[in-house]
Amino acid sequence: MKISVSGTYSSGKTSTVLALSYYTGIPRTLAKTIREIMPEAVPGKRLSEVTPAEYLQLAMRRHTGRAVAEAVLGDTFLSDGSSLQEWIYGAARVRYGMNPSATAQMLDEIDPADLTDEMRFFDQVISQYGHAFRQHVRSTFDAVVHLENEHAMTDDGHRPMNEKFREYCDQMLAQTIDDLKIPLWTIRGTMEERLEEIVSTFAFPVVMPMDEALARMRADYAAIDLRLEHDRAGVAVP
Repeated sequence: MKISVSGTYSSGKTSTVLALSYYTGIPRTLAKTIREIMPEAVPGKRLSEVTPAEYLQLAMRRHTGRAVAEAVLGDTFLSDGSSLQEWIYGAARVRYGMNPSATAQMLDEIDPADLTDEMRFFDQVISQYGHAFRQHVRSTFDAVVHLENEHAMTDDGHRPMNEKFREYCDQMLAQTIDDLKIPLWTIRGTMEERLEEIVSTFAFPVVMPMDEALARMRADYAAIDLRLEHDRAGVAVP
């Protein structure tokens, strides 16, 4: 069974997938994250600083990495999100700006009439990405576990600190999955409660104690390079 663990920024996708993979023995995809791609793709920049053209490059790299990782694992795996994120996070930037943190205090979304020519073209291209990415996700996944947007956003200098932006992405993810007719389960609660509910829902095997799975997840998560792009630019590939 191919399952995507979906959710918006700071919903706990990565930690849930790590823990669930250890707990059940089901392999997880190992595609690079946007944060890991940044130093190679746009060295020296934060995500908040990328241009529309650069964002499209990042989305293409991320989707390609996902597709390769999914193909390698075959018919059984857990995925940290899906290619829907690259499309939706881009589409949301048309509404809230390329740096959503800078528009966090705006009462309304950006009026389409106020978009620059560059952003209008970006909107058209990201819409076409969405067409392709939706087809890919629909043909790939058997089910989606959507993590409810119930935790405060982590301000790590990478995530866009805009609650309206995050809520829009969350709603668009859930709605798109429903539109694609992929079976969807919304999960909430503590990490332990999430794992138990997912295992119960899909009748997954359990191959180790939960405490051990959580300890391994925390060790893996602690090893993730969380430095900002400026700090990691020195190791970027020219």
